[in-house]
Amino acid sequence: MSFLAVLLALILEQARPLSPGHALQQAPRAWLRLVSRNLDAGRSHHGWLSWVLAVGLPALVVLAAHHLLWWVHPVLAFVLNAAILYLTLGFRQFSHHFTTIRDALDMGDEEQARNALAQWQQVDASALPRSEIVRHVIEYSVLEAHRRVFGVLGWYSVMAAFGLGPAGAVIYRLSGTAFADWRDGSRQPGEGVSPALLQVARQAWGLIDYLPARMTALAFAVVGSFEDAVDSWRQCVAGFAGSVSDWVERNQAIVLAATAGAVNVRLGGTPLQSRQADVPDAAEPQPGLAISAAGRAPEPAHLRSVVGLVWRSVVLWMVLLALLTLARLLG
Repeated sequence: MSFLAVLLALILEQARPLSPGHALQQAPRAWLRLVSRNLDAGRSHHGWLSWVLAVGLPALVVLAAHHLLWWVHPVLAFVLNAAILYLTLGFRQFSHHFTTIRDALDMGDEEQARNALAQWQQVDASALPRSEIVRHVIEYSVLEAHRRVFGVLGWYSVMAAFGLGPAGAVIYRLSGTAFADWRDGSRQPGEGVSPALLQVARQAWGLIDYLPARMTALAFAVVGSFEDAVDSWRQCVAGFAGSVSDWVERNQAIVLAATAGAVNVRLGGTPLQSRQADVPDAAEPQPGLAISAAGRAPEPAHLRSVVGLVWRSVVLWMVLLALLTLARLLG
């Protein structure tokens, strides 16, 4: 059932993607704001209580609904799985930004590419040279593909194998959304959550994304240049010695290091400055964290290589899910 649910969700998401302003896209953020406003009292234990309620309660509701519908009829449980995956998977939620920038670069319109990148990530891209535009687009896009596709597939597949249905997909996406929204909200004066709750969200997200980040890196290595990807990954991990970076940044760096080796591109460097505050954008690893000093300088041709890498990784995931489903049926 897992394979068919993922396949149906991917097809639906490609055919009828939800717009960013859709009520179903805004509902999780409204829920997170409700929880933080009512339970965030500024202390660590309040932060953990808020996080467990914000992420755990929806997951428990989905899990209960899955088992209830399975008891009524397995087809209903399948529909629920496909619906949850449709809401949590999100290729089309970022791919149009990537396509716009790639097309602008192909036409030689670097100014349009800079404006599209700045609008997408709310950063200052006015002074970026061509190679840096490509680098940032690759880094943002790969991290978005990891968080919105491969991480969701990883948590869903593992937890579904233990009979927990789509709860894994809900936990992964909600924990990532909680960290991102609470972090971004805290950049606005007078808004956001307490430092204690933000730290809890960061720690929880770093732990939850630990295994998926390495699964994504391994998938990129398998479908790309394996030896180069593994070597880049190894060098990136070696660069963590003595680093003050947390697990969130380490997870991101490992995904980007595997990408750099898999398509032979040089990634890593100083992040762009956010328009919202004079702080680095947290979508990229912080300055000083090594990603890959090897490989070729980023160029537009690498964008097509990254697209191929991502789609081959999707096919790899689908093949693995199909084999696991077949093994359960035969067993």
